[in-house]
Amino acid sequence: MAPAEIAQRTALVVRAGGVAIFPTDTVYGIGCDPGSAAAVERIFAAKRRPVTKPLSLHFALVDDLLGYAAPNPLLERAARAFLPGPLTLIVSRPASLGAFVTGGLETVGLRVPKHALCSAILRATGPLAATSANLSGHPAYTGSGLVTELPDSDVVVEDGPTELRAESTVIDVTGLRPRLVREGAIKLGMLEEILGTIEAAT
Repeated sequence: MAPAEIAQRTALVVRAGGVAIFPTDTVYGIGCDPGSAAAVERIFAAKRRPVTKPLSLHFALVDDLLGYAAPNPLLERAARAFLPGPLTLIVSRPASLGAFVTGGLETVGLRVPKHALCSAILRATGPLAATSANLSGHPAYTGSGLVTELPDSDVVVEDGPTELRAESTVIDVTGLRPRLVREGAIKLGMLEEILGTIEAAT
């Protein structure tokens, strides 16, 4: 099936309130319409994920991400340097995004995966509220392993093993200095070359 057809079929599922599993550059994700509280609740239940652990938003384009968040020079510098790619940027949660997506937190993580099929899906669906497609506490699914261990969903888009097979690096850019939340595919030294000193995770 052609990528455009896969993307449109996935979009139909998402627009109907469904949940989709899809590939990214890092690990497979499970996502839904961020405006659908019922679909978001399904993801938490399918993963057996604590509701206090937020989902992030995945975008097709860097400009889409920057247009979604409040203007922030640090965010823009990081996004222009590392996205699309394996970096999640934590920003203040816009008022338009329901707190049910973020576990009640006033922040949200934003991503632009560097993966052609994922990008096609996101262009068709719009931003997706998503997290890794594994049961909570289990290893992230990278396209190899038992598909039967994936959380329940309405559609699974398979595209083989992910390129990086590692989770994204997460930094918080809500303060004056960026703060490392999780080191993943992008290493701390690479970030500091562009962003300067980064506070350690607490």
